[in-house]
Amino acid sequence: MTNKGSIGFIGTGVMGVSIVKHLLKDGQEVHIYSRTKAKAEPLIELGAKWYGTAGEAAQKSDIIFTMVGFPQDVEEVYFADHGIFANSKAGTIVVDMTTSQPTLAKKIAEHAKSVHMEALDAPVSGGDVGAQNGTLSIMVGGDKAVFYKVLPLFEVFGENIVYQGDAGAGQHTKMCNQIAIATNMIGVCEAIAYGKKAGLDINTVLESISAGAAGSWSLSNLAPRMVNGDKAPGFYIKHFIKDMRIALEEAELMHLELPGLTLAKQMYDELAAKGYDENGTQALIDFYTN
Repeated sequence: MTNKGSIGFIGTGVMGVSIVKHLLKDGQEVHIYSRTKAKAEPLIELGAKWYGTAGEAAQKSDIIFTMVGFPQDVEEVYFADHGIFANSKAGTIVVDMTTSQPTLAKKIAEHAKSVHMEALDAPVSGGDVGAQNGTLSIMVGGDKAVFYKVLPLFEVFGENIVYQGDAGAGQHTKMCNQIAIATNMIGVCEAIAYGKKAGLDINTVLESISAGAAGSWSLSNLAPRMVNGDKAPGFYIKHFIKDMRIALEEAELMHLELPGLTLAKQMYDELAAKGYDENGTQALIDFYTN
């Protein structure tokens, strides 16, 4: 068991639920908050303690992880009267794993310091599969000494855990990750569309190209879902659009043009307008088949 005191976890969605399971399996005392208690029932049955607000969970916790949907959700769970900052004790460490704005990560870190708390921004990559297997890639910004305090817990559910720099650096790194994925997803879909038009067996094609220079996480993990018509969300389209929007906004501030990312966002926006926003990102394949 990794002994780090009581843990709070705010947001038990597709990835959060698996992370909490790893923490419980490690023997941790975990206090959770989710908007709907019913969705947290499997974790409650495993020993997690559920609370009606983020603040109530925070009161019981020494280290608090947050993994919610959008930057406005992050603002609420941290800064609202019923949120984390208004209800935590001095010395508490907060770790936001939501993919969010680097500027918001800095705001959280500055406020944490002002109330004698410590903060890290630690977005993750690896999707539902990485969360289930405990192999998430975790990119961390904040004070390096705080990073080492939390590292043993990161190692419970992650493998590639890298300290990136000061507050906001983790979020900037996640933007690099999402930018690389966005255009890669277009390539994966177009390879499948081309192979089908050429009359090839796509599973056989994937067997060849996944092991070669074209290999990628998306090709190995999401392309088979595309072939099988599986649109279940390992990562929601609506959240990916949010990430791409943040990356484009940050790029604009840096006077950087990203035409590939711009195209990918336009394509996903079109799918969302057709009602695909609750599907997984692999549903991009329908852009080519519908």
